[in-house]
Amino acid sequence: MERDKKIDEKWKEEVSKEKDELKEEETLPEVNFSFFITTLGMQATIALGDALNPITNKKEPDLKQARFLIDTLGILKEKTKGNLTSDEAKLLENLLYELRMRYISKTT
Repeated sequence: MERDKKIDEKWKEEVSKEKDELKEEETLPEVNFSFFITTLGMQATIALGDALNPITNKKEPDLKQARFLIDTLGILKEKTKGNLTSDEAKLLENLLYELRMRYISKTT
């Protein structure tokens, strides 16, 4: 009988752990195209040195990385043409324009 009690306690611990993990997942933002491109845009902003790197808490420009991310967004724009909502298309267009202008201002 004592052995059964230990198994039940282990089961309770597992259920509690799963509940905690589900709570963490609930706090994550909705994954959609707008969130995805905004995340890439934030990475480019960090690479441009316009925002703090969240790991080092410093502004660390990496223009090569910024260019890569901006080009990636450009490819996404071309490959998704005609498949985005008007809001998504405007967001991507504006994001690309802002990032390209900031990149040019740092490289000229």
